[in-house]
Amino acid sequence: MLNLIKGSKKESKILLLLEKAHTLRINNLSQSIILAQDALNNSILVNNKSLQAKSYSQLALYNMVIGEMEKATFFSNEAIRIFTDLNDKKGIADAKYSLAGVYYKTNLYHLGFITFIDALKIYKRNDDYYNQSRTEKSLGTIYDYIGDYISALRLYNSAVKNAKKVCDFNLESNAYNAISGILVKKGKLKFAMAFINKSIQLKEKTNDVRGMAYALYGKGKVYFWLNEYENAESFYFKALSIHNEMGEKTGLAMTYTKLGELYYKMGKLALALENAFVGLKIANELNLVMCSIKLNKLVSLIYKSKKEYSLSLEFLERYQKEKDLVMNAQTFKVIENYGMMSRIEVLKNEVKLQKEKEEILEQKNNIEIQEVKMRQEFLSIMSHEIRTPLNAITSIITLLKDEMSEEGEVLLQSLQFASSNLIKIVNDVLDFTKLDSQRSKLEKTPVNLFDLAQKVVGVYEKQAQDKGLQLILHFDIKERGLYYLDETKIVQILNNLISNAIKFTNEGAIELSIKLLKIKKKHDKIIFEVKDTGEGISKNNLKDIFESFSQVKSVLNRNNSGTGLGLAIVKKIIELHGSKIKVKSTLGKGSTFYFKLKADTVAFADEVSEMSPKNLINLKGKKVLIVEDTLINAALLIKILSKWEMESDHVENGLKALKKVKKKKFDFILMDIHLPEMNGFEVTRLIKTTINLNNNTPILALTADTMLTAQNYEVNYFNGFLWKPFEIDRLRETLGNISL
Repeated sequence: MLNLIKGSKKESKILLLLEKAHTLRINNLSQSIILAQDALNNSILVNNKSLQAKSYSQLALYNMVIGEMEKATFFSNEAIRIFTDLNDKKGIADAKYSLAGVYYKTNLYHLGFITFIDALKIYKRNDDYYNQSRTEKSLGTIYDYIGDYISALRLYNSAVKNAKKVCDFNLESNAYNAISGILVKKGKLKFAMAFINKSIQLKEKTNDVRGMAYALYGKGKVYFWLNEYENAESFYFKALSIHNEMGEKTGLAMTYTKLGELYYKMGKLALALENAFVGLKIANELNLVMCSIKLNKLVSLIYKSKKEYSLSLEFLERYQKEKDLVMNAQTFKVIENYGMMSRIEVLKNEVKLQKEKEEILEQKNNIEIQEVKMRQEFLSIMSHEIRTPLNAITSIITLLKDEMSEEGEVLLQSLQFASSNLIKIVNDVLDFTKLDSQRSKLEKTPVNLFDLAQKVVGVYEKQAQDKGLQLILHFDIKERGLYYLDETKIVQILNNLISNAIKFTNEGAIELSIKLLKIKKKHDKIIFEVKDTGEGISKNNLKDIFESFSQVKSVLNRNNSGTGLGLAIVKKIIELHGSKIKVKSTLGKGSTFYFKLKADTVAFADEVSEMSPKNLINLKGKKVLIVEDTLINAALLIKILSKWEMESDHVENGLKALKKVKKKKFDFILMDIHLPEMNGFEVTRLIKTTINLNNNTPILALTADTMLTAQNYEVNYFNGFLWKPFEIDRLRETLGNISL
C-alpha cells in the first residue's frame, strides 16, 4: 500500500510538471521544454507509459513551435506509438497535431493536411472544441498558403466559434490574427486592422507574451499594406524583440522575411538584403520551406534592382525549384480529393453517425453488463445456498469417522462419495461461469510440479483400481521441476482429464505424462498428456467434446454421469494460459489429450523455500471468534476447533462481532461473508480500521460463495480465504501458516 501511495505521489508530481509546462508556454517556452523533459525522465523512472506519451506529446509541440523540427518529429512519433499501444485516441490526436505542424511548416503540405484531418476527426467525435479550434486554424493556414482564401476563412471562422465555446481568448486571438492576414491580401485594410487590434486586445488580457509577438507581427503587416512603413517597422521590431527573448526561431524567420520586404519596398536594398539573408539562414536551418521560398524570391528581386542579374537568376531558380517541390501535384491532388469544406461537412455527418452508433453500443453494453451482473448475483446466491449445507455434511462426515463401526464406516464412505460428487457438479458450473465471463485470472506461485503430479495421481488411484485400471505417472523433467504456476488451475485441468479418462475406460490403463520439450534461460516448454485405453471418440464427435454441457453419449445413458462441463473448463483454462488443448482418438482403442505450456522457472533459493511445507504450530489455547449466521456450521466449527484445544466464541452477525472485538482480544477471527444486516467485507473493514482490541488479528474468510475472487480479500483486509465446504486439515494448516 505504501508503494502505491509513493507511486501515486510521483505520478501526481509528473502531472503537475506537465501542467506547469503547458501554462508557461505562452511566455517562457524554454522553461516549458525543461519541465516537460523533467516529466519525461520521471515518467520513465516510474514506468508510466501514459505519462511518458503525454510528456513526448508536449515536447513535440514546444519543439515544433521553436523550430526544432527533427526533435518535434521524433517526440511526436514516440507519443503516437505509445498512445496507440494504450488505445488513447485523444493522445494520438494531440501528438498528430504537433506532427502535422512540423509537416506544414516544412515542405510536406499534403502530409500536414492529412494528419490535421486525422486529429480533427478525433476531436470532433469527443466534442473537444479547444482542439477543434486550434486544428481548424492550422488547416486554414494551409489553405491560406496555397491561395484558397475562401476555404481558409471558413476554417478560421469555425475556429473562432469553437474558441468562444470554451472561452479561450488565446485561440480566439490567433484566429483573428489569421483572418486579418487574409483581409490584408484582399485589400480590406480597415477590417484587417479591426481584427488585428481585437487579437492584440485579447493577448493583453491573457498575458500571452509569445502569442503577442505574432499579433504585433500581424499589425506590422497591416501597416505595411497601408504604406505606413515606419509603423510597420516599429511593430516588426517589437515582434522581433519578443521572438529573440523567447528563443522562437520560426517567428524570427517570419519577421526577418517581412523586414526584408519592407526595406525592399522602401528602397533600402542593403538593409533588405541583410534581413533577407538572416531570415534565409534561419529558414534553411529549420527547413521552414515557406519562408525560404518567399525569401529566395525577395533576394532575387533585390539583386535585380541592384542590376546583379546573374545572382538574381540564381535565386529565382532556387525559388522556382522549392516552390515546385512544395506545390507539387500530390499536394493539390490530396487537398482536391478531400474537397476540404465539403469534406468537413461529411465529417460532421460521420461524427453524428459515429456518436449514434456509440450510444447504441453503450446501451447494448449496459444491458449485457446488467445481465452478467444479475447472472453472477444469482450464481453467488446459489453457490452460498448449496455449499453451506454441504459444508455441514462434509464436516459431520469427518467428525463421525472416529466414532463409527465398520458397517457404519461403509455407509459413511457412500455418503462422502455422494457429497463429493455433488460438490464437483456445483464447482463445475461455477468454475465454467467464471471462465465464461472472463473473471478468472492466473495466480502463479512457486510449485514443485513433480509433487503436484504425484498428488493428483494419488487422488484418483483408488478410483482407477476399483475399475481394475492402472494409473501410471511418467515424469520426465528430472531436477527442473520448480515453476511459477497457478497450482489450482493446473490441478483442475489434470483432475478433469484423468477423471474423464477413468470414466470412459473399462480396461487397460490411464497414463499421465509430463515431459520437457524446450529449455530456455527463464522458462521451459512442457507437454502434458493424458492417455487412456478407453472406448475412443469418433471424428464426428471430436469437434463437440470441448463445448459447454456436451456429452458424447445420450443423456438417457447415465453410466457416465456429469455436467458435461469438464472438458469445456479444461479448454478455457488452457486458453487462459495462452495455449490449446488437443486430442488424438481412435474408436475402440482410446484417446490422448495433450497440451503445451510455457512455464517460468523458479530461479532463487528463497522462492524455492516458499514451497517447503511449514510445520503446523500448536494451536492449543488459541482464542477464536467465529462470525457465522448458520448455527449448524458454527456448532461444527466449535467442535472442530475444540479437538485442537482452541477456545471459541460465536456471534451470528456483524454488529455483535464489532461489539465483541472491543471487549476481548482474539488470536483468529473466522468470518462468514453472507451475513444478515452487514456483510463480512464491511465487518472486516471496520475491525481493521476502527478502535478495538483486534486491529491486527488475522481474519480468515470462510465463505460458500465461490464467485468471489482472490482480489477481494486484498482490498478488504482478509488474511486468506477458505471456500466451503473446506477440508478440516486445510483449515488447520491455514491457521498455522497465518500464525507464523
